[in-house]
Amino acid sequence: MSLEVRNLVKHFDGVRAVNGVSLTVQSGECVALIGPNGAGKSTSFACIAGQHALTGGEVWWNGTRIDRLSPEQRLRRGVARTFQVAQTFEALTVLQNVQLLLQYPRGLAAYNTLDGDQVEPALALLQQVGLGGLAQAVAQGLPYGAKKRLELAMALAGLRRAPTAVPLLSPEGGQLLLLDEPAAGLAASERAELMTLVKSLTQAHGPRAGMAVLYTEHNMDAVFGVADRVLVLIDGLIAAQGSPEAIAQDPVVRQRYLGHWWERSRDEARDA
Repeated sequence: MSLEVRNLVKHFDGVRAVNGVSLTVQSGECVALIGPNGAGKSTSFACIAGQHALTGGEVWWNGTRIDRLSPEQRLRRGVARTFQVAQTFEALTVLQNVQLLLQYPRGLAAYNTLDGDQVEPALALLQQVGLGGLAQAVAQGLPYGAKKRLELAMALAGLRRAPTAVPLLSPEGGQLLLLDEPAAGLAASERAELMTLVKSLTQAHGPRAGMAVLYTEHNMDAVFGVADRVLVLIDGLIAAQGSPEAIAQDPVVRQRYLGHWWERSRDEARDA
C-alpha cells in the first residue's frame, strides 16, 4: 500500500506554488518533506489531502486515484491530516474533541452531550499522545504544543471511520497520516516524545505493514533520527531526496536550506 504523487502542480492566480512534485510513501515508512518557507510544502499537503484542487498531476493511494475526491471521501479511504496551525474545537474539552471524532460516523443527536460516548477509546488516545492528564481541560486554554498533540489524537480518531480501520493506534496498513509541522510549538524534549510516537505508527504489528506517514517540519531534530527518507522541496520542486545522512551531505541542500542549521549543530556538538 502506498501514496504516489505524480507531477503535482498548483498555481494561484499566476503564482506557481508547486511546479511538478512527484513522490512516493510506502506503508511502514516515515517520510519528511522539508524546505524553506514558501517552498510549497503546505500547498502540497493541501493538494494531497483535498483542501486544494490540483492545477495538474495526480494523487494515488493504494492503487486508487484520489485527487478528485473530497477530504471526507479521502478520510473514508484512510487518509487523514493535521494542519500547520492546529485545528481543534475550542469550546469543547480535550476529551470531547476526541469523542466527537469517534462518534461522528454514527451521527450525533442534538441532545447528545458526548459525556458517555467512546470514553475509554478516547482516553486511550489521549494517553498515547501525552494528554491523559488534561482530558477535562477546555481546548481553548491549552498551550499550543498541547493543541498539536490533541490534533494528532483527533486525526487518529478520524481514521477509524475508514473501511480499512483497525483498533485505535494499531499501526497497521491501509492508513496514511499527513502531518503539517507536527512538532511546532513543542520544547525539544516534547518534540522527541511526539516524534517517537509518530514513528511508532509506521511499525508493523502482525502480517500487515505499518501506517504510511508523510510530514513537514522545520525543527531538524524532528527530522534527522526520525525519518526513513527526506524529501527537500525548493521553489516548488523536489530538489533532493534520500536518507537523512545523504540529505545532510547534499551540497545543494546545505547551500539553499540546511547551511545555517548544519553549521550550528556541528558547533554545538564540538562544544559539548
